Amino acid sequence: MMSPLTPLSGVFLLGACVLAIAAVGCVFELSYGHPQLGAPLTWGILLLSTPAGVGCFVAAVRSARRE
Repeated sequence: MMSPLTPLSGVFLLGACVLAIAAVGCVFELSYGHPQLGAPLTWGILLLSTPAGVGCFVAAVRSARRE
């Protein structure tokens, strides 16, 4: 049986989605060769958004299973 989506798990899932979009965008910007925000800032966003996105996804799953 699937767990229901709780409000808290929904917030975590939304955060995971936004962070995943940011990470993918950074990969495209860096692969293009001329990031609009500059390479150091784009790398920083990528390096922060990837583990944060995974963490938000794990938190969403744990929150949904807890309820």
